[in-house]
Amino acid sequence: MPGSGELVKLKMVAYKDEEFSQKAGNEFEVLINPSSYKHSYSISYKDNESMGKTAGAPKFEKFGGESVSFKIVLDGTGVVPGSDKAKSVYQQLKKLKDTGYTYNGKIHEPNYVQIIWGSMLFNGRLTSLNVEYNLFKPDGTPLRANVDLDFKGFTSKDLETRMANSSSPDLSHLITIKSGDTLPKLCHEIYKDSTYCFEIAEINGLTCFRKVKPGTQLLFPPLMKNG
Repeated sequence: MPGSGELVKLKMVAYKDEEFSQKAGNEFEVLINPSSYKHSYSISYKDNESMGKTAGAPKFEKFGGESVSFKIVLDGTGVVPGSDKAKSVYQQLKKLKDTGYTYNGKIHEPNYVQIIWGSMLFNGRLTSLNVEYNLFKPDGTPLRANVDLDFKGFTSKDLETRMANSSSPDLSHLITIKSGDTLPKLCHEIYKDSTYCFEIAEINGLTCFRKVKPGTQLLFPPLMKNG
């Protein structure tokens, strides 16, 4: 586990499935961490209007997908600490594209991508990649580039089914497990009772609630104790 003073770089890891259980073997670590990133959330509502009446309050329909966007730098000059001068900007860009953009013939689509940086752990897919080259060798070979990346998050089919079958889905919590999280701890935070961990494990099909892999998405629906 990195110490409090150790630099942690943003990393993107490729997966072959929407459950993020099978790594594709590709990953990309940034040379320079983004100076900022944008994390967007959305909610869908239904219009509540009747003929001849004024518009009513929109009715909640569902939570929409999340999205993350940020800018990174590719550097081929070798002057940035930790950089590999032997790797050109084109080589770095290829590694980035292989992680989330390039067509994967084994799954017949681009990879799923998990973004890890500090407390952020985001599961999604790359939707946009824009490259701006801004420093060149005399022969025109790029030495530096700014890359804008956009990712769209989603709910896996398995979790969507579980959410549809839960009571009061608008009060359900969908949580991505981070390093250091435990089921009893999360149950205490959500329900004020850590003993709910057994029920949550059963709802999510976990055989062991003590070992939950970071990046796993779990459903925490409304629960009520008997008695």
